[in-house]
Amino acid sequence: MPSTTRPPREDIMTAEPRETPDVVTLGETMVLLRAPHIGPLRHARTLDVATGGAESNLAIGITRLGGRAAWIGRVGDDEFGRLVLTVLGGEGLDTRAAVVDPEAPTGLMVKARRTSAATDVRYYRAGSAGSRLCPDDVNPALVRSARILHITGITPALSPTARAAVRAAVAEANAAGVPVSLDLNYRRALWSAEDAAGELRALAGHADILFATEDEARLVLKVPDHTPFVDLARELAALGPAQVLLKRGARGAVAIVDGRPHEVPPHRVHAVDPVGAGDAFAAGYLAELVRGGSVATRLATAAAAGAFAVTVPGDWEGLPRRDELRLLAQDDAVIR
Repeated sequence: MPSTTRPPREDIMTAEPRETPDVVTLGETMVLLRAPHIGPLRHARTLDVATGGAESNLAIGITRLGGRAAWIGRVGDDEFGRLVLTVLGGEGLDTRAAVVDPEAPTGLMVKARRTSAATDVRYYRAGSAGSRLCPDDVNPALVRSARILHITGITPALSPTARAAVRAAVAEANAAGVPVSLDLNYRRALWSAEDAAGELRALAGHADILFATEDEARLVLKVPDHTPFVDLARELAALGPAQVLLKRGARGAVAIVDGRPHEVPPHRVHAVDPVGAGDAFAAGYLAELVRGGSVATRLATAAAAGAFAVTVPGDWEGLPRRDELRLLAQDDAVIR
């Protein structure tokens, strides 16, 4: 039996949440082994131990900005799994619906900076506990209680059961009138472009809010390479989402919200680690959306959160708290 003090499984799946979560998300969170210095990984003599996962990164971003978030996922009944739950719980996430799997290990990812500008990320997740996510793991009461369900294109690529879990969660949200947020998050190491395009296009049709990079948009839409950014966003909106945000990294973002285009200028910061910037951007946007913020406010916080995320090593450690957002406009280098 898994060593956990969590309530019995049947209680988790039928109980109403203690608090209404702003965002519920589901996916795999792994332990991250990170080389502390630039260079080939084989020369590293120590590795930093951390955690990371697109969905939980976003959920932490929500809680850092004052919101409430719940995470559905699986971890192994091992020290790495306990680390994941400890970190997520410590950041304020509701993990009561998480499953401790006694038959599979917690997944691993290894990150190294080969040069000052290039980061190499490798995943060891085949047969992991997270890949064994299934529809039975989706807590209907938790999804129905959410103000937003957030999913990514990573989870359905993990396994057939994980794909079915995402579909089940989306169906539950759609039936309950809960808005669905989708970050396409295509990972070529997990599935082919052809398989991904069909599934992501179908999910986009059930989404209300969609986040994508330029390459991901072209993957789903199959449009000419010269198609302008704003037209890519409009084409994505034509699939169903009323709010589309096309992320352009250091060049900012383009958004179509309720048919109106918006340009999102970037913040000029010294980038240390680009991984997690997209999750931070989405977290900033959704955190303001559930607070009733204007489009301008949502986009401003999204851009600021994305900028904060890249300034420190780690997938989520640099995510800002609400009172820190002003620091990007701070003239003084020392705050007293």
